[in-house]
Amino acid sequence: MKNIVVVGSQWGDEGKGKIVDWLSEQADIVIRFQGGHNAGHTLVIDGKTYKLRLLPSGIVRKDKISIIGNGVVIDPWALLDEIQEIKGKGIKIDEDNLIISESANLILPFHKEMDEIREDAAGKSKIGTTRRGIGPAYEDKVGRRSIRLMDLRSEKNLDQRLDQALLHHNAIRKGLGKKIFQKKHLKEMLLKIAPEILKFSHPVWMKIDQFKKQRKKILFEGAQGILLDVDHGTYPFVTSSNTVASSAATGSGCGPDTINYVLGITKAYTTRVGEGPFPTELKDKIGELLGTKGKEFGTVTSRKRRCGWFDGVLVRQTIKISGINGIALTKLDVLDDLDEIKLCIEYELNGKKIDYLPASVEDQLKIKPIYKSFPGWKKSTNGIKNIDELPEEAKNYIYFIEDFIGATISSISTSPEREDTILIKNPFEY
Repeated sequence: MKNIVVVGSQWGDEGKGKIVDWLSEQADIVIRFQGGHNAGHTLVIDGKTYKLRLLPSGIVRKDKISIIGNGVVIDPWALLDEIQEIKGKGIKIDEDNLIISESANLILPFHKEMDEIREDAAGKSKIGTTRRGIGPAYEDKVGRRSIRLMDLRSEKNLDQRLDQALLHHNAIRKGLGKKIFQKKHLKEMLLKIAPEILKFSHPVWMKIDQFKKQRKKILFEGAQGILLDVDHGTYPFVTSSNTVASSAATGSGCGPDTINYVLGITKAYTTRVGEGPFPTELKDKIGELLGTKGKEFGTVTSRKRRCGWFDGVLVRQTIKISGINGIALTKLDVLDDLDEIKLCIEYELNGKKIDYLPASVEDQLKIKPIYKSFPGWKKSTNGIKNIDELPEEAKNYIYFIEDFIGATISSISTSPEREDTILIKNPFEY
């Protein structure tokens, strides 16, 4: 059976929720493998909107099993609130359709506070985080002082783990002139919710092995985008996890041979939230138009997204880094009203032309995009489901993208509705 990894090929917000929802109807298992509740996926099904932050997109589908892998950092209170919110919309969530890795690391209140303290202290050098404690939680994981889901099973063990974590955090808080964090109330809070969240806890690697033997179709759902990868993104303006497709194996507990196909979700233009380099950013009326028509506001934070032209250089680079086999092109209809559409095909850096994004943030901020221009189609593509019905100018734009980035376009999204998709090749049948 085919197992698919879905990743964002830009800076996130590419429309993964809709595509994952469509694919999840064909899958048996949907797995989140990295990130936290800073990444939101919006699903629109039968006119009803679901905004998911930690729960995998498969949760809204009957007879699907949703898994939160060990690579995800979990705010337990945010997760329980989200479960209640989605249950309130008539969706069943219980131990039969939700599994959480016992090895998943927890985001605790002092992580959120540390996130806020550091962002405020950074001034103009701030990263632009969502201030939800994601980064500090990943730091504790790597520093081997994190509290994992399994630690909630034992009060004695939890007490020891909190001592170790707070030894580190309180030293930093003192140095920054902040009050030290008290353990007692936090431990009581964690022990109170422990039964509610531990009932979903399992060794996920073992579950995945069972599902593979049963020849189940597995869909791995990534969060954010490859350009926010902590190793391969626009560092330091990145997230704190690996967002590339290969982290699906590490973040869930299976071998790379489990992955059969990598689908890159790619917006027909480019957006970015927060600080950091953005070579094709438009700070004019066209940028405003893209943001308004594309409803470019964050699902989780409602932050306004920066908008710009499609950057073919960047997408070509992320395709190579993440081993993307096919592209799902989204939000084509947002470009419908433009007289001219531009696409970045090269950069200029210090008077020289280059065909890749350099690793240095200093260079990334200096580069100037070189564009190829296309005539706009000035016709509505909203809701079109057959590629032959697209205007010729739109097809020319799409075919150029496909040829330039070196990956097949398997589908084209023409509205937020799941049904409004031009299907060229089903990844599960690739």
